[in-house]
Amino acid sequence: MPNLTSMSEFLLLEFSDIRELQILHFFVLLAVYLVAVTGNLLIITAVVLDHHLHVPMYFFLMNLAILDLGSISVTLPKAMDNFLMNSRSISYSGCVAQVFCLVLFGGADFAILTVMAHDRHIAICHPLQYEAIMNEGACIRMAASAWISGILYAMLHTGGTFAITFCSNIINQLFCEVPQIIKLSCSDLYLIEFGILLFSYGLFGGCFVYIIITYVKIFAAVLRMPSEQGRKKALSTCLPHLTVVSLLLFTGMFAYVRPPGNTSSEMNVICALIYAILPPLLNPFIYSMRNKEIKTALLKLTDLGHFPQSSSSKILLVKQG
Repeated sequence: MPNLTSMSEFLLLEFSDIRELQILHFFVLLAVYLVAVTGNLLIITAVVLDHHLHVPMYFFLMNLAILDLGSISVTLPKAMDNFLMNSRSISYSGCVAQVFCLVLFGGADFAILTVMAHDRHIAICHPLQYEAIMNEGACIRMAASAWISGILYAMLHTGGTFAITFCSNIINQLFCEVPQIIKLSCSDLYLIEFGILLFSYGLFGGCFVYIIITYVKIFAAVLRMPSEQGRKKALSTCLPHLTVVSLLLFTGMFAYVRPPGNTSSEMNVICALIYAILPPLLNPFIYSMRNKEIKTALLKLTDLGHFPQSSSSKILLVKQG
């Protein structure tokens, strides 16, 4: 195939050429998007307004909700626009921006989840030192490090991906996805991005191993607690985080760690959408269903008079009660 050295746009996958199905897909994605946006915005608003949630665990949860909100806003609106306008195109710069934002939010998301595991470890295994270790400055530095690492990681991936010479502009996906873009390469430069991907898998694997080791220590500390009520309370703060990590891990494996073969385009789309949609959609429900403090804060949102009036909206990171 001829080299496409200058390209103004990519063509995304057309999931269906039947107009009625395109409209149906638009409304389904719109409903999913509105639910995900509403859920994450409620979490963010509750943490900002309720002073009882001005503790490290919920500060990191707010960052996770912001990342989830950004992640789902990168993919679904463009897919919905294409369904509605019966189009397949995305500009070259738009594709670059989509890849950058997807990698940024995904990388920072996993970094925040790793930091949240560290927070739970300090709170349960070293409760007397919790206030000193997880002070306001330390929490802000950890959150900032997650965001900065996500930005640097996104720059690395985006640069490696679009340094490639493409032989086609047809992406076999509803959004610009790095593995699908690499398949368009007609030069050996794709090996650069392939190497970055291998490095990424190692990095994420290291974070996952850290989370596993952290929870082994947490469960060992919980089993040593003399009070059954104390054990239940400690586990109740860990289960939502473990569920979110498991959801992200299993959807990612379902989407990208599959045996090679003649996988259909429809299956590729479904797997990628599951990974792109389910975590941002379900995370607010996971954290609110078993968390009384989040439930109480969300109920207060229906009556803002219950929130204490304050001239400052600054989140104070105090010792968790």
